[in-house]
Amino acid sequence: MNGKCTILLADDHPMFRLGLRTAIESDDAFEIVAECDDGAATIDLIERLSPRIAIIDWQMPKLNGLEILKGIQKRRFETRTIILTMYDEEEVFNEALDSGAHGFVLKDNAIGSIIESIKQVNGGSIYLSPSVSMSLLRRTQKTAQLRRKNPGLDTLTRTERRVLRMISENMTTREAAKEMGISPYTVETHRRNISRKLELTGSYSLLQFAIKHRHHL
Repeated sequence: MNGKCTILLADDHPMFRLGLRTAIESDDAFEIVAECDDGAATIDLIERLSPRIAIIDWQMPKLNGLEILKGIQKRRFETRTIILTMYDEEEVFNEALDSGAHGFVLKDNAIGSIIESIKQVNGGSIYLSPSVSMSLLRRTQKTAQLRRKNPGLDTLTRTERRVLRMISENMTTREAAKEMGISPYTVETHRRNISRKLELTGSYSLLQFAIKHRHHL
């Protein structure tokens, strides 16, 4: 090992990828170990090469950025991720952050900020392009408002929070049970406890609550 921070570069636009490569290779501390132009290859290369950081375009063929992040989470890869996107939208930002992204960089200023984003993420921090700071502020404010309105959220156990997040992703009881390695009966028990703590009644009230607030749970 040469001690360098190893990087996978995943983007389906060759000229943009070349620009990123040129910027990244200007710093001797970084080494690009592979490039690819589709999401399925990204997952395969992360599994095979275990790069320290994967820089991933949000919109790619075969698997998009969200699907890649969920694949990384499911397989418990240790690779840290920086998402590249053209969209300065709160929904995209929330989905990326909720799915485990460690960095969020807008393509408009990616060439200029990519080195700093790698340094921050490699050091264990979260990096956000300055222009998305308002999205983070809105997210924080909405989370605080939700907890003030629903104080029962603060009484949920870690397992109950995990179940609630799975419900927000519209996972069935059986799917959640398989993901967590527990029985469907245990998941149903957690669902009942969550509903009681949040004072929710009715067959679909918990699902409606979870989906409505999924980015702020």
